[in-house]
Amino acid sequence: MTTSFSRIGSANTYDNALRNLSTRQSALSNLQENLTSGKKVVRASDDPTGAAQAERALNRISRIATDQRALESQRNSIAMAESTLGDVTDALQSFRELVVSAGNGTHTAADRKTIALQLTGLRDQIFAAANTKDTNGQPLFSALGSALVPFVGPQTTAPDYKFNGLPGQSASSEVWIPFALDGDGAFMLQSARDGAYNANMSNSPTAPQLQTGAVTLTPPPTPPILVPGSSYAIKFTSVDSTTVPGTTTAIYGITETPIAPGVPAVIAPVSVSYPTGKSASITVTGMPGLSVTLTGTPAVNDTVTVKPNPSLFSVLNNAINDIGNAADGNAATQAVSQALGNIDIGMSRVSAVRGQAGDLLNRADRITSNQTARSIQLEADRSRAEDLDMVKGISDFQKAQTGYQAALQSYAQVQKLSLFNYIG
Repeated sequence: MTTSFSRIGSANTYDNALRNLSTRQSALSNLQENLTSGKKVVRASDDPTGAAQAERALNRISRIATDQRALESQRNSIAMAESTLGDVTDALQSFRELVVSAGNGTHTAADRKTIALQLTGLRDQIFAAANTKDTNGQPLFSALGSALVPFVGPQTTAPDYKFNGLPGQSASSEVWIPFALDGDGAFMLQSARDGAYNANMSNSPTAPQLQTGAVTLTPPPTPPILVPGSSYAIKFTSVDSTTVPGTTTAIYGITETPIAPGVPAVIAPVSVSYPTGKSASITVTGMPGLSVTLTGTPAVNDTVTVKPNPSLFSVLNNAINDIGNAADGNAATQAVSQALGNIDIGMSRVSAVRGQAGDLLNRADRITSNQTARSIQLEADRSRAEDLDMVKGISDFQKAQTGYQAALQSYAQVQKLSLFNYIG
């Protein structure tokens, strides 16, 4: 039988025990830190991959919060613009009602001038609304960019009103919408698209019998190149009621200003006939892409001037001038008829851009909803990467605490086992 002996040094045993106690104490301290912070990754060295994932998620959440603050500012500007267009529509409706009332046959010239003053106030209100600014001092209808005052007028030279900027509507993205609406599309008119023309009659002093109706685009829709936006003068040069008994023949010519490419400066004279002694109905179609109907009895030198309205403000100005300067009920009726048609065209443009504003606000709501969903997902990703499972954390802490207490107790007991204590 072989017996082996080994010598265990007390100092080595004590050192190992102390080292183990220190390790357990450190682990217990780390678990306590995790519990108090609620995180399993307190520092990057705890879990480099989890720390990187959490940092990326936090950066994206911060970026979304920044985008949402910008979007809220954009939403407020567009909401303000949409509300302003609503006020413009209400003012235009009031303007229209006053124009209709101006056609009342019982009104005197003084009454019509009073109505024109009321119309002037509404026009100024609409023009001021078109130049409204948001809370940051930026125009609400600056389109793709403009000066601080997008609309300028009235001017002494043509056009009487102009848009002082770059027409068009800024595109939206997946996280933002434009700050401003297309003021050019809302308040400026295009001859080929809108057909908002003003026709004024200059009668011969000896026979003021001819009246003009509204100018319309010739159906079917004409290519824009055929509606150059020029002004036209329709002048009657001859009226013959003797050559053919019972029939009157009138001849008129059309002059264009400015001259459009491919169109003669003076369009060939046109001859029309109608029964002598009766009212004529003459439809003038010689203007490229346009037509206007003249009624009554024409006389030599009767002239009809047809001019495009470059803006909604021009329409309102012409309505004010025609109604305020109407010499009699017939002239007022003609002014009212013409103004109503052009006002309706202008209101349709305002309504179209107001609809675009509503679409942008709906888009902002969708962006907010999407960004909220992304934030929730990113927060979940961050939580999975660095947050502590509290149940597991408490369980681990309790086990570590129990082990540490047992280690302390065993160390205290072993520390008493020495030869000197036994001899003593």
